[in-house]
Amino acid sequence: MTVLIWGSTWIAINYQLGDVSPAVSLSYRFALAAAILFIFCKQQKIQLNFSLKLHVQFLAFGLALFGCNYYFLYSAQQHINSALTCIGFSMIMIFNMINARIWYKTQITKQFYIGGLLGITGITTLFWPQISHVSLGEQTLIGLSFCLVGTILASCGNMISIRNQKKKAPLHAANAWGMAYGAICLGLWAFINGEAFILPMNIAYISSLLYLSIFGSVIAFGCYLTLLNKIGPQKTSYANIMFPAIAVLISSFVEDFQWSAFTVVGLSCIFLGNIIVLSKTKVKPEVSKNAVRNDDINTAEKVVS
Repeated sequence: MTVLIWGSTWIAINYQLGDVSPAVSLSYRFALAAAILFIFCKQQKIQLNFSLKLHVQFLAFGLALFGCNYYFLYSAQQHINSALTCIGFSMIMIFNMINARIWYKTQITKQFYIGGLLGITGITTLFWPQISHVSLGEQTLIGLSFCLVGTILASCGNMISIRNQKKKAPLHAANAWGMAYGAICLGLWAFINGEAFILPMNIAYISSLLYLSIFGSVIAFGCYLTLLNKIGPQKTSYANIMFPAIAVLISSFVEDFQWSAFTVVGLSCIFLGNIIVLSKTKVKPEVSKNAVRNDDINTAEKVVS
């Protein structure tokens, strides 16, 4: 669900760009998503009242995952192309590995490094025709810097989400408050910068806004953050490498995307990396010294008898 939805949101995002600034459009998106989640929590009688300490945590969560992260990534695309931004954001898997180790002492196995390296190689190969001519000038460095900051913030948001669930905060309630705080902060930033709060009343903008709010935010983030707690940040973050591959497959039908050797090799690396990352790790069972001693005694007794 996560990969399929986020792999298709790029179509909707295209209809959000234009007359409305990115910060305003993002504030609309997450405000609407938060409203939907609050209504859902009320109907399902999910707890919405939390301590001030948890609200501070929700604020940090919202800023990292639903506010600053998106703003920096949108800003990055004003200086570099979307392919380079996509490659930069795929590094979230590496940052999640590092942060999971720092925040929660999570053990990182070789399969995650191998799978992650294959995935990033696949993304780079997939978009190589779009980035091969890019020069490392001032604009590129600025764009990559924005992308790096946005990716690090997204990874921190992932870690805070795990902490929310460890604190027994219901996922939908935490997401509702996080998205609400993210929308408020984005709205304030847009207001300070004098950006106009206009709402184009055309089918393209409204339908894309609804899709991004309901499917791209409420459902996809719900699935993604649930996975984060279920299978860990390393495996879950591979979804961020998978959804550009799905976007390319969709583009083949929607925009008549022409395949090349780079496409085949890139997609093959991505899917192979996914198999490696999600494969089960064989763990050797630990045998205690007492168990070994008892086995030796039993063996000796059999020999004697």
